[in-house]
Amino acid sequence: MKIRSCVFCLMMLLLFASIAWARNKLESNIDDQVAVEVTVYNSNLGLIKDIRQVELPEGQGELRFMDVASHILPVTVYAKSLDYPEVFGVLEQNYEYDLMNADKLLDKYVGKKIKIIDWNQFKDRKDAVTAILLSNNQGQIYKINDEIYLGHPGYKVLPQLPENLIANPTLVWLYQNKARKNHKLEVSYLTENINWKADYVLVLNQADTAADISGWVTLDNRSGAIYRDARLKLVAGDVHRVEKKIKAGRFAMETMMADSGKQFKEKAFFEYHIYDLQRKTTIKNRQKKQLRLLESAHIPVKKEFQVNGQGLLLTGKYRAQKYRQPVDVNITFKNNKESKLGIPLPAGVMRFYKQDHEGSLQFIGEDKIEHTPENEDVKLKIGEAFDVVVERVQTEYKQISTSLHESAWAITLKNHKAEDIIVSIVEPLSGNWQVVKSSLPYKKIDAFTIRFDIRIPKGETAAVTYSIRVGL
Repeated sequence: MKIRSCVFCLMMLLLFASIAWARNKLESNIDDQVAVEVTVYNSNLGLIKDIRQVELPEGQGELRFMDVASHILPVTVYAKSLDYPEVFGVLEQNYEYDLMNADKLLDKYVGKKIKIIDWNQFKDRKDAVTAILLSNNQGQIYKINDEIYLGHPGYKVLPQLPENLIANPTLVWLYQNKARKNHKLEVSYLTENINWKADYVLVLNQADTAADISGWVTLDNRSGAIYRDARLKLVAGDVHRVEKKIKAGRFAMETMMADSGKQFKEKAFFEYHIYDLQRKTTIKNRQKKQLRLLESAHIPVKKEFQVNGQGLLLTGKYRAQKYRQPVDVNITFKNNKESKLGIPLPAGVMRFYKQDHEGSLQFIGEDKIEHTPENEDVKLKIGEAFDVVVERVQTEYKQISTSLHESAWAITLKNHKAEDIIVSIVEPLSGNWQVVKSSLPYKKIDAFTIRFDIRIPKGETAAVTYSIRVGL
């Protein structure tokens, strides 16, 4: 009798425990969300902080934390209670990403009965038949009325949704809650497939001496989640990761972005820079969102013409024929407050525009700008000059020894423009070099570069000749 009583008590305890466990199986979706913060790196990576209000019963239970990014990195998840951190703790975490689709639903019903509804065109009605799904491997095989059907055109109707299939990626926690509380849970995790980049528009004045500049942030969210009324932060910096490296620059100032409604506030953060949007925004999945980053007018700029030489030409003999070299057109400006900038510029593409003779804005070129701290120079290539011709010819060459070469060069510059210009000829060198003679002065830029700055009046021609000895 005592044994029966013990068995009965044990069964009742198990029953009550199972009932309590069932009661402690809870779900939390985006409707519980009270705040969300999104920090995006310009390297296909984002940090999500999802804060939700969830009431948890006392004891152990299961919480299904739904509506997370489908490209979440599960090992980066960190959950805590903002209200009662000493009460709530996660004992076990599972990331369920076996998302339901038609094939997976049918897989759960192999060997079971399902309903198939077909349109009977002869009787103008819908007919329903009961079928046993024999296989769902490379097509469905059904048994209907002792006959085998290889596929069926009708609609398949399942009696219920199978267990362990979910519509969206879900974090499942076994938690321990020491007291029945209404928790504000903060869940942080990294996700991939969310990115941002900067794009700039620079409009030159007619004299090419000043420009208006505007910068835009393009945010691309393909992480598999929507972030409603999110606080948005953008990070520019060199964030090291084990698998890959996020390339970016290093900065060290704090400032408000140029007056464009002050959408972003910029601050130094560790060895990076962070741009904080001063309002909330909704970031939809599979959406590209553009936000104004900066705007400034009448920035002093300078247009430069530059020809880049080839160092290998200095150690070989070439036939006495002229060959034309392209003349790059560059725009330079100083990123400082005196130039009405003075803000860390994140890397991106700068596109150049200018009004034509009818006042219509025309695209004239683009170049990539690297991460640029305050007080640094910016030099960008727009294109190549049409009305400036530069030709080079080797006038003399001799090999003094197996490793010592001497050559002479004549460079002719023709200015077909209606204005005077200065063309810089940049000559890369190698080994031990010495300019033997030169018709014009030059500047030594570094250990292996010299530069000739040649003024050419409008409609005229200029030239420079020089001899150089190079030892390898």
